Amino acid sequence: MFKLVSNFKPTGDQPEAIKKLVKNLKSGAKYQVLLGVTGSGKTFTMAKVIEKIQDLLGINELTKLRKQVIKGANKALESMV
Repeated sequence: MFKLVSNFKPTGDQPEAIKKLVKNLKSGAKYQVLLGVTGSGKTFTMAKVIEKIQDLLGINELTKLRKQVIKGANKALESMV
């Protein structure tokens, strides 16, 4: 069982985003996009979704995405040098 331990609670748009993401996952949606600026709480939001659906698939996809973003950022920085 996954249990998120945090002093933070979902705020702003997060509660609605969590509700919609969970609903869509439970109804079989294969693809969803969670958009937000740096520091907006996307990772926390996904952690709450994973806690609610009790499935690690979200972690695997998030890790792949983060690796792609970091790789793209590194390529962009290298092209500036």
